[in-house]
Amino acid sequence: MAGVAERLEGIRERIAVAAARAGRDPAAVTLVGATKGVDVGRIREAMAAGLADFGENWVQEALPKIAAVGPGPRWHFIGRLQRNKARHVAGAFEVVHSIDRLRVAEALDRAAARAGRRLRVLVEVNIASEATKSGVAPEAVDALVAALSGLRYLEVAGLMTIGPIVDVPEAMRPYFRRLREMRDRLRAGPAGPGFAELSMGMSADFEVAVEEGATIVRVGRAVFGER
Repeated sequence: MAGVAERLEGIRERIAVAAARAGRDPAAVTLVGATKGVDVGRIREAMAAGLADFGENWVQEALPKIAAVGPGPRWHFIGRLQRNKARHVAGAFEVVHSIDRLRVAEALDRAAARAGRRLRVLVEVNIASEATKSGVAPEAVDALVAALSGLRYLEVAGLMTIGPIVDVPEAMRPYFRRLREMRDRLRAGPAGPGFAELSMGMSADFEVAVEEGATIVRVGRAVFGER
């Protein structure tokens, strides 16, 4: 059975091939190891193999891991953010992928101010308008991005989505393409050139996401094995 380092090498190769198909530089794609349910030992294996970015969904699970791993990795918060967890997230993470409500963003901004740091954040879009998914509705993205621009301690850097469950990865392409087009439109307008990130694609569909312009892919099972 392949270990973490071998699986990680395979994922990097697949990202490179997908990027080449789209005429992109694979270095423009950040691989985030999604570590929900993954023990510290496997995280350290990935670090030893050169992985620098890790993502956690749950604050209560993440904080002990972050402390145990120590300095080095860049931690991304990729789960649904609750207002009462904002201070923990502001103190432990560098990038937050899941901003979908202004009140939560305001709480995170206050927490970042108290922590004396500025956080990069992404707006989570419910790209398929699924009732069971978090994320701002596509038609409300412009208003939320505009409101976030007034928050001093948050750098609004792009968009994130978790697509619907589909039978084949190719079925995700229209959703990823729609998110990219949304990012491009906002970037060309008031959001500005810094609004560049596209966090989309997970273990089952990251190659399609890379072909459609993902700058960040969040891969868990394909790197770490079953939880």
